[in-house]
Amino acid sequence: MMAISRNKDDVVVDLADTHLTDKEIQTLAIKANDIRISLVEALIEAGSGHTAGPLGMADIFAYLYFHELRHDPKKPEWPERDRLVLSNGHICPVLYSAMAHAGYFGKDGVGKYTKSLRKYGSIFQGHPHREYMPALETSSGPLGSGLSQAVGMVLAERIDAGRSYKKWIWALLSDGELNEGNSWEGAMLAGKEKLGNLIAIVDRNNIQIDGFTEDIMPLEPLSDKWQAFNWHVIEVNGHDFQDIHRAVGEAKAEFDKPSVIIANTIPGKGVPDFERKYEWHGKPPNKEEGAMALKVLRELGEGLKKQSV
Repeated sequence: MMAISRNKDDVVVDLADTHLTDKEIQTLAIKANDIRISLVEALIEAGSGHTAGPLGMADIFAYLYFHELRHDPKKPEWPERDRLVLSNGHICPVLYSAMAHAGYFGKDGVGKYTKSLRKYGSIFQGHPHREYMPALETSSGPLGSGLSQAVGMVLAERIDAGRSYKKWIWALLSDGELNEGNSWEGAMLAGKEKLGNLIAIVDRNNIQIDGFTEDIMPLEPLSDKWQAFNWHVIEVNGHDFQDIHRAVGEAKAEFDKPSVIIANTIPGKGVPDFERKYEWHGKPPNKEEGAMALKVLRELGEGLKKQSV
């Protein structure tokens, strides 16, 4: 982890940790592929749900849950944990998969997840529901609300700890939800309050449920919009672990501004037949499509594991 002092005039970065090792990258790539396999298995079993976004964000979630987040799966309500708010709750298959592989749901947590996604009475609802799953920070459904929730958490942390905070608050957003006005209300307040321990990650996959974002409601110039609200903006390749790691280090070194990482991702990543097709935003694979996707991902996983030997 990157060691950073939170004193404005004394930001200390551990230069030895500004790059991931080849072994760390390989381990994260294997984890991301395992996360993809499990979420596809869960979607096939559920017969409903979202495919493109979860596949596209698997690398980000692997990085967060297996390298960056301060968390303890055995103590999900540990007071000193970082907070992760998933605003675009429809991509929860990737959240559940990452949490299951991290050990949040017991020894057979992955199996529990893949067999019960979206089932009646399951903790793995189609949108995250905190009453069913206390390990979650928030429930999510209506798009656009997560950033404001995260801003509230940062302000509460400031009341408790002043500006010498230790917790990082993460808000994960979709690009399509930036059509919602309350996203920008949260962005405005965060910039005004100079919330330096708030990091937003925008999944810039260029699709939403009924088309491409630039056809539905153009977002560009997206970086300029965030900068206008007094945010520190970083653009990355959302599938390059080194690039993600560099951006997180840069965000954590920023004291007087919240940071947003615009992660350029490929929707459906890992399964070429699904990639960059908005039609996969809101539908699951059928059994034949799922079998094809699992074959591709398992072959990829075997290759990654051979490379790591």
